[in-house]
Amino acid sequence: MTDTQYDPAHTGLLLVDPYNDFLSEGGKVWPLVEEVAKEVGLLDNLRAVVAAARAAGIQVFVVPHRRGREGNYANWNYLTRDQAAAKENLVFEDGAWGGDWHPDFVPQANDVVIHEHWAQSGFANTDLDFQLKKHGITHVVTVGMLANSCIESTSRFAMELGYHVTLVRGATAAFSRELLHAAHELNGPTYAHAILSTDELVTAFKGAHV
Repeated sequence: MTDTQYDPAHTGLLLVDPYNDFLSEGGKVWPLVEEVAKEVGLLDNLRAVVAAARAAGIQVFVVPHRRGREGNYANWNYLTRDQAAAKENLVFEDGAWGGDWHPDFVPQANDVVIHEHWAQSGFANTDLDFQLKKHGITHVVTVGMLANSCIESTSRFAMELGYHVTLVRGATAAFSRELLHAAHELNGPTYAHAILSTDELVTAFKGAHV
């Protein structure tokens, strides 16, 4: 357990890529994450974290990946494997069910929805840093998908920009246990200031005062 204090006035919950394609049965990416997601209790843990953040008055920032649109990667140099797959399959397709929010994580009126990121970092080519600064955020808690790509990249970028970073076991998943292990146990300690279980984080949020 960490002794980090999560002052609601200065803490932001970054909810990354809460799309149906990632989190719902029938989603295009769900079959790749389903085993690990169910093993760690991903959906229940995400629900618990989001609910605890809202109850504590912690600002929620939704950090979405670029939705799939025809022409997204037209004439691009150097597509990554994942970008090529997204182009081929129109992952998170704009205007389609897969590119809509999972019903339990639809942004609420006071949430801040960040500009869609093109690759892995929620900061690169978006307004995330600007919005965090404008809201007085010093501590970010990053949850959502995927542990070893968008969660890691966004969180590492946050550390580089001077934010206190918390990762949450159980509130993210990956395509394999090995990738999830690497994200939390090998790479996470090189940039995160705290790595908590969902229960530990929820307890810390409950101890925060609005």
